[in-house]
Amino acid sequence: MKDRIVRSPLFYVGDKRKLMPQIKTHFPSHIDRFIEPFVGGGSVFMNVDADGFLLNDLNHIVIQIHSMLSSYCDRKDDFFREVFSLIQKYGLTSSFLGIPQERGKSCDCKDVNREAYNRMKTDFNSGGRKDGMLLYLLIIYGFNHMIRFNKKGEFNLPVGNLDFNENVYNALNDYFAQTERKQPQWHSQDFKAFLAEIEFRKDDLVYLDPPYLISSSEYNKMWNEECECNLITEMDRLDAMGVRFAVSNAITYRGKKNDIFGEWAKKYNIHPISSNYISYWDNSRKESGEVLVTNY
Repeated sequence: MKDRIVRSPLFYVGDKRKLMPQIKTHFPSHIDRFIEPFVGGGSVFMNVDADGFLLNDLNHIVIQIHSMLSSYCDRKDDFFREVFSLIQKYGLTSSFLGIPQERGKSCDCKDVNREAYNRMKTDFNSGGRKDGMLLYLLIIYGFNHMIRFNKKGEFNLPVGNLDFNENVYNALNDYFAQTERKQPQWHSQDFKAFLAEIEFRKDDLVYLDPPYLISSSEYNKMWNEECECNLITEMDRLDAMGVRFAVSNAITYRGKKNDIFGEWAKKYNIHPISSNYISYWDNSRKESGEVLVTNY
């Protein structure tokens, strides 16, 4: 029986959940510590076995959400009680709770939830933007589950089409189970600074899923050729230290080529990964020359 692939409750568009059956076949059979400098939504670490987990993301909001969620791993009933109370307080729909009952399992909830969502967003922004539970619900009920703030630091995502449904409930339960068992350590630094502080062990594995230089996703806007060069320099440093790494990237995408990464990767082992990439703003499928590069 194949291992069940579990999903992150952050629901990142374009995360690695669907690619994990392919990616995992190239991971070592034993991993001391699984180290992720670009953890994102967390779908990779949730589906990997290791003795320890060091997880990092430059986006401190992402780490804030992970820290908040994982703090409930051994008291999930408290989490659901608080979340359901907020859903009812603001008058949001919930397909999981049957609110309203006649909507059944799923619905196009944008028009129904817009007013309640905007009130919740106003409360979050005016309350110092520190309420992790409100932020999580804003993401779940928001457009494409994005995490988006304006230049003033205000959360400014519009309401989306989905609500708190069975998929959200199941993903949260999986997340609580995984984080309770794995007890990850959370960090929020630049990937180079994060890696520089680690005293590596023999059977560690560093897995990197950086922004893709040649794709058009919202997530990749701040990643440029200098960042890509810093990435491959860091990989060479790890290799010289005898540290195992695996890095995901796209060498081709919609007629574009990533020559920087493609030429560098020839020094190592290149494993093609079958992928149909989806971006935040364009849900059409786009063929991508996705690869996993390993030094072992």
